[in-house]
Amino acid sequence: MQDQAASAATGSGTELLDSAVTHLVREAGASVGMLYLLPEDEATLYLAVLSGVPWQLATPWNRVPLSAPIPVADAVRHHCLIWLGSQEELARRYPRPALVMPYRFALCAAPIRTGSTDRGGIVLLWPGSHPLELAPQERKAVAGACHGIGMLLQQAESIGFPVLPGSRPRVLAPPEPPVPEPAEAAAALEFIGRLPGGSCALALDGSITFLNDAAADLLGVGAADLLGTLPWVSLPWMDDPAVEDHYRAAVIGRQQTSFTTLRPPDRWLSFHLFPNSSGISVRITPADGPAPDAPPVLRPPPATPAPSRATALYHLMHLAATLTEAVGTQDVIELTGDQLMPAFGIQSLVVMTSAEGRLRIQGRRGAHPTLMDRLDGAPLNSDTPAAHVLMTGVPGFYSDFAELERAYPSEGLRQVVAASAFLPLIVSGHPVGALVLAYDQDHDFEPEERALLTSIAGLLAQALDRARLYDIKDRLAHSLQAHLLPHTLPRVEGLDVAARYLPATRGVGIGGDFYDLIRLDDSTAAVTIGDVQGHNVNAAALMGQVRTAVHASAGAPPDEVLARTNRLLTDLDPGLFTSCLYIHLDLAGHRAVLATAGHPPPLVRQPDGQTEVLALPPGLLLGVDPSSRYPTAEIPLPPGSALALYTDGLVEAPGVDFDDATAELAEHFALALEQTMDEVADTLVRYARRATPGTDDIALLLVNALRTAG
Repeated sequence: MQDQAASAATGSGTELLDSAVTHLVREAGASVGMLYLLPEDEATLYLAVLSGVPWQLATPWNRVPLSAPIPVADAVRHHCLIWLGSQEELARRYPRPALVMPYRFALCAAPIRTGSTDRGGIVLLWPGSHPLELAPQERKAVAGACHGIGMLLQQAESIGFPVLPGSRPRVLAPPEPPVPEPAEAAAALEFIGRLPGGSCALALDGSITFLNDAAADLLGVGAADLLGTLPWVSLPWMDDPAVEDHYRAAVIGRQQTSFTTLRPPDRWLSFHLFPNSSGISVRITPADGPAPDAPPVLRPPPATPAPSRATALYHLMHLAATLTEAVGTQDVIELTGDQLMPAFGIQSLVVMTSAEGRLRIQGRRGAHPTLMDRLDGAPLNSDTPAAHVLMTGVPGFYSDFAELERAYPSEGLRQVVAASAFLPLIVSGHPVGALVLAYDQDHDFEPEERALLTSIAGLLAQALDRARLYDIKDRLAHSLQAHLLPHTLPRVEGLDVAARYLPATRGVGIGGDFYDLIRLDDSTAAVTIGDVQGHNVNAAALMGQVRTAVHASAGAPPDEVLARTNRLLTDLDPGLFTSCLYIHLDLAGHRAVLATAGHPPPLVRQPDGQTEVLALPPGLLLGVDPSSRYPTAEIPLPPGSALALYTDGLVEAPGVDFDDATAELAEHFALALEQTMDEVADTLVRYARRATPGTDDIALLLVNALRTAG
């Protein structure tokens, strides 16, 4: 009964979401609607509901990391509506999606939130004829839908049945056209028959739903053989990427488009596409051949192409653009799997490199455990296809298991793979690894597809090489920084303390963030946090000097500690400025004395949960003026109260007011009243990774005066 209730609740939730998206698309007059969900404790948006385009066109955007430079990710991360009124504006602000979708449309992305909880985002597309500005009624419809969907998601979660994204989005059916009366239908057919040329209709996914006899005659194939098929699949002479590109322009941009192509051996045909929300009407007319000002001319490809050629090129372009922004090795592998697997119908993808004379798996997507066991750890001189590819640099394609078995005794893979491809990963002319692709069904690798997959492997190899260098540099940099930070914090009776340091998730370099807890005697301690300007070795080295200087002066009044450290920095003249916050804790007297040198203000939480951002007397950054003075402030610190010290990477984000972000951080701190400081630190870090772009390091130091103190 409980399972039935869960199923019913989940089903009801998804139906309500589908209805909400349908209503929003209709109210806003949009052509495409996309609903993304953000599961709890995750940093990836998942496409859950899609309206207006087939799923195949949306696969590059099925999963969107919050850190990605994509409109919906920015909208959710920065808690704001993003409007792009033209293709030019899209290209200027978001070059990657503009490269993949060079069509005329307007776009709106908006976040879905309830309270301080991010739940997902909405994306709407309008035809390119939309005005450059978002109309007030459209903005109101988006805001209302985001609020309503957020409440639906919150309610479902509150009753224990949260709505979670599936493995692929639910695609909403287009609106049903009115059913004509028999007489009207007959008149419509007569009308179509009297028009010159041929007429046919395509569903939104491109499949042919209707064509008259004149269209079939012009195409040279019987109507029964074409209904339900994709034109570029059932008509080989139309399998040119540009043909499908015109279809994409019609579906995504809802724009009329035309092209002329040659039906072998010598018949030219013109195609005119007229899209709307339910499909595409196509007029086909004879043409005399291309004229200087004619629409684009599409000639038949020189060889028999693979069925997925146009779709594969679409995903390849997206992959090429995406990999330019990838940083680490795992990032490269994840992005490659996202684009390559749906484009070619691949079920398993494994990336392998050589290490200590053996093949080692660097990453995988969808790989069966048996496949992993057979591949991982094999010697480079073993008689296996992956080892052969790595040693020779020659790709291997096997259309079925029997073909693979004839070349290599691979009985253990009989129930794992059918077709497979083993592709070399080559950098500067030298094989460095292998890309293994496995299919659940037999697959014929046409020459063009083999060339395309081999090119993709080369693209992947270059990206992996860059990523590996980044990983090495990143590990060395952060290892250096970690050695300049305290390995452990001292135990101070009467205090519950937790610290976190998170390196930037985007960009290369090390920062100057530091923190420290200094035990002075049985009833006093000091805490400090700071941030040296810059992200390089000089910043890290100066950070170590500042931390040492503060530590050496600890025990003196806070203003004197900062003044001494400031004089040291100005004498060193490093050319870098440093912010710093220093707090002297008197546990017996239940008080704290604070001084700041241009550092973000700390948070203080009272025992009853009331939390505020402390307004401290301002002090100049360290290293600016050797004569600077640093006023102090004293606050009560009764048992049960807590302090949060942090660097600006925890709250700063483009387009977000610093005070608003700090106030929201204080709300999260207040809500974690019953948690230990370690648990609170994890809570605040999760908030930060969702709310900030990850381009700056984060240091966090939490101090709780235990109720048993004193």
